[in-house]
This record gives sequence, C-alpha cells and structure tokens, in this order.
Amino acid sequence: MSLTEITSQKTQISNFLNSLADDNEDIFPYLANRNWKKGKQIFYSGPYWDNEEIIAAINTLISGKWLSAGENVNKFEINFSKKFGFKRSVMVNSGSSANLVMIAALKKYFGWEDEDEIIVCACGFPTTVNPIIQNGLKPVFVDIDFKDLNWNLNSLLEKITKKTVAVISSPVLGNPYDMDKFLSILKEHKLEYIADNCDSLGSKWKNEFLTKEAIAASCSFYPAHHICTIEGGMVSSNNEEIISIARSFAWWGRDCYCVGVQNKLKNGTCGKRFDKWLDGYNKVVDHKYVFGVQGYNLKTPDLLGSIGLIQLEKYDEIHRIRRENKELIGKIFEKIPGARIINEKESAETSWFGVPIVCSDIDFRFNKKNVVKFLEDNGVQTRNYFAGNLLMHPAYKGLDDPLNFPNALQVLDKVFFVGCSPVITKEMINHIDHLVTKFLKES
Repeated sequence: MSLTEITSQKTQISNFLNSLADDNEDIFPYLANRNWKKGKQIFYSGPYWDNEEIIAAINTLISGKWLSAGENVNKFEINFSKKFGFKRSVMVNSGSSANLVMIAALKKYFGWEDEDEIIVCACGFPTTVNPIIQNGLKPVFVDIDFKDLNWNLNSLLEKITKKTVAVISSPVLGNPYDMDKFLSILKEHKLEYIADNCDSLGSKWKNEFLTKEAIAASCSFYPAHHICTIEGGMVSSNNEEIISIARSFAWWGRDCYCVGVQNKLKNGTCGKRFDKWLDGYNKVVDHKYVFGVQGYNLKTPDLLGSIGLIQLEKYDEIHRIRRENKELIGKIFEKIPGARIINEKESAETSWFGVPIVCSDIDFRFNKKNVVKFLEDNGVQTRNYFAGNLLMHPAYKGLDDPLNFPNALQVLDKVFFVGCSPVITKEMINHIDHLVTKFLKES
C-alpha cells in the first residue's frame, strides 16, 4: 500500500468516525460522558479518548505488521519506560497479569523459596495478593491507619520476620504514605520494594515517581485507570534481567527474550537463534522454541499498543485534570456533616484514581449507605474502596483472622469513592454539587 493510499484511508476512517459521533453519541458508549446532559448518568471513569485512539487502532488492524504484540506494543513499551523513568518494560494483557508475571519473575530472579513472605496491605484489590499465593509465596497482612486509609507503617515493622523477602505497595487510590519512612524501613531490613502501581501511575513523592526505588512495578490500562488501552498492563524495572524473565513468563515461557521482526528487530533474533541451546543435546535448536520457565500467554493485540502511544501523549493532561477534579469534588463532599475527604501529604503529588470519602456513623442521615444510595439513585456512580478487608472474603478465609485488622474492618461500612477522571467535566461537577446540596436539604 502506497503512502498516498494510507493517507487517504486514514482520512476516510476519520471522517466516518466523526460522522458517527455527530449523529449518535452512543456509538461509543464509553465516550458518552462527553455529551452528558442533566438526567443522564455520570460515569465514575472511562477512557479519555477521542477519535485519535480509534483511528490508530483501526490503522494497526489494516496496515500493521502483526496482530499480536508487535511493533506498536514494542514502541509503547519503550516510550512508557522513558516517560516514567524505567530502563525496560513488558506489556501484558491486564494489570492483574502484570502482577502475576512480576511476582513470578522476582521469585525466579532472587531465588525466593515457597512460603517466603511478602508483606501486603489487608485493604485493597485481590490481584495485589493473588500472585503472591499463586507463586507459592506467603502474604502477610498489615492493617491500615484510618486517618489516610494507607497501611500503618508501625504495624509494618511488627510483621517483618526472618522469612520476609519483600513488601508490595499499593497506595490508596494513588495517594502515597510517608515514602521516606517506608523506604527507610525496607532499607534497614534489606527488603525488596515491589510497586503495584495500577492505581497510582504518575504519583510522586518529593518530585520523584513513587516507583523510583522499586525493584519492579506493575501498571494497569483498564478503562477506569489513568491510561486506557481497553485492557492491558505493564511490568517495568530498571533491572533488565527481571524484565527479560517477566517477558518469558508472559510469552509462553519461551527462553528467547528477543522480539521478532514484527517488533522492528531487523533479523527477528539475537543473532544466535540457531545454536546449541539445550543441555545434553548437542545439535542445533531454534532458540525461539526453547522454554526456560512454565509460562503463560499474556500477550496483547498490537492495536492496544497503538492506543497506548496516543494515550501516553495525553498523560500530562490526564494527570492535571484528575488532580483538579479531585480538589473540586472533594470540597463538595466536605459539606456533608461528618464526611472526611482523604488528602495528600505535603511531599506528595498524587495522580488521583478517585476521591476517597469517609462517612461518620455519628448521624444516621449521613452514613455511607444513605449517601451512596442518594448518589446512585440520582445517576452518580460510586465505588467501594475495593474489597475492604480482604480477609473477610471467602477466597481468603484462613490466611489470617480479619478481626486482627480492626481499621480495615471499617472500610466497607464507612468508605467509598467517586470518580475524578478527565471524563468528568466541570458541568457534571456542578451538577454533583447541586445534588449534594439537595441531599443536605432533604435529609
């Protein structure tokens, strides 16, 4: 296909999509917030897209070299690494998969043994904990401090044993705790810092990304997250060997860490593809089909990489709007008697995933149940602070006694969050303000 033909094709696609958007706002439901009117639902999050992402995806399907992870995924990995201060990254099909291969790679790299311990917060999302268990390691839980909903660092100290090898950090809705104290504890006890960065992409402490000191970090590109590629995730590190191992786990367990010609590597190999690779077998073997670990297929379609490249260009704007929206929306909910908004610490620059709201149980009128019901009845989406105390859930019974984590126990009953995504406009925020005022008058 000639350059002229490709350019013409792109123009046709763009014109077609623009006409659809003009005629019917619901052609792309995730973009519906853009044409929001009073009476319609306010989605708490969703892709901050325009036709650029859709055109890029279609162009990849039409003129890309490869349907599965190819040249666009490779370029996205490189650009993502540069943007957020890593040497290398590997893209996978979800943030959950990112955590899975990250822990698997770290276990292999460090030679951790089954039942070695990784400390994790009792409050959060299951897929921070699941990979620890799935890789034969033992999660050790820490309670939260109810003041900021992040884990209690003094309690963290108490949970360190001779079997502890690492701590996996997942700041509440992207909001960091005292990173100086946290890193000091890890350094003193010679523990690895693993960052579940799925909710906190771009958050900083003293002008440095939270992930700067992490041995490895994960990220999610689910529609609710900072960058959306439909689905997708990333494992990143400044240790290149760890990423090579993570790529192997994500690419069937293949021992060859090279990317192919479809990923823009000229010969598709390291130059040693056909050599003697198997111990005890002296004949030539194709390195691309030597398997060093028991892996998975967690690769992504290449069109997700093309979307990611567009989203990455918009990240600074996304970060700015999330922070602005959080401040505006937080002030609205502060008007509710007994409600408390979690704010960032002085040294933090939080890339907010949502606006965390803690409801008092002093006045029944303004408890979480009543506030959330009113909002949902009036078309404003809300979310629990994820699972609350994970140890209350059937999947995690027996790992520890949930009653040992009294602050985490309060989360489901008292804490929720609303969105601050860029898809929430100032008009919507004004409407939320109106609704909260109405709620206060009627209560």
